[in-house]
Formats: sequence, C-alpha cells, structure tokens
Amino acid sequence: MCAHPDPPEPFRTPELFDECRMVRARGELDLTTLAPLVHALEGARTGCGRVFLIVDLREVTFADGSILRPLCEAWDDCRARRGWVRVVHNSRGIDLVLLGGGVLGRFPAYASAQDAWRGTPTAARGAARAPASTRTADGEAR
Repeated sequence: MCAHPDPPEPFRTPELFDECRMVRARGELDLTTLAPLVHALEGARTGCGRVFLIVDLREVTFADGSILRPLCEAWDDCRARRGWVRVVHNSRGIDLVLLGGGVLGRFPAYASAQDAWRGTPTAARGAARAPASTRTADGEAR
C-alpha cells in the first residue's frame, strides 16, 4: 500500500484537458469485480512521460478496500513520473474506504473531471471525519 507520507502536489496542471487520461468504473468494486479497473489503470499509465490520471468513480455503487492497492500503485507511478492521480466521486462509502485505508488526504473527492483537472476538490463532507467513539472512559458503550 502507500506507505510514505503525502507531500503536496508540486507538479503543474496539464496545459490542456486533453493531456489527462481518464479511467471510469461503474457498478460494484470488490475482489471479484476489480480486474477491469486494475487493467484500465495500468493501461492508462502505459508509455513514457508525465501521467495526469483522473479516476471517475461516480457510477460505482459499492467499493471495498480492494480499490486501495490499485489506486496507490497508480499514485506511486504517476508521482514518480511527475504527474498525479485524482479521484472523482460523490460517495460517502468511498470516502470511508479511503479514510480507513489512510489515504483520504491523498485522494480527496472531486465533483467532476473538470474540477479534478483544475485541482479543485469538493468541499469537505461529514463522512470524511473519523467516527466518534461510542465508548466512555470506563469502557461502557453510550
């Protein structure tokens, strides 16, 4: 997984929207359905030079932690090539998966591909915050 801390994105925004590569996923993403997304992410990173990759998950109805490894591999590869990966979605569930995987700061939500290209993340949502404990100091559930 992505083990190193997340430095700010120092790399430029592409000159043209056409310089970005886009990967779209839809439906459910889990270990049994993830292969097409993995292949699309790998395919989008073929060739040489910088890669600016937008991953559009707005049509994903369910995602579990299996999305973390391929997203982090894409992140590592794109960053090494002086590019970036940005994720478009509007799902609290995806926020929670990213939060649980410790990569929500690396993959903030973008409302659209255009916003991702510009580097304008969606305003923070309540789902991105860690849930408050339901236990009191003496260990009893509230």
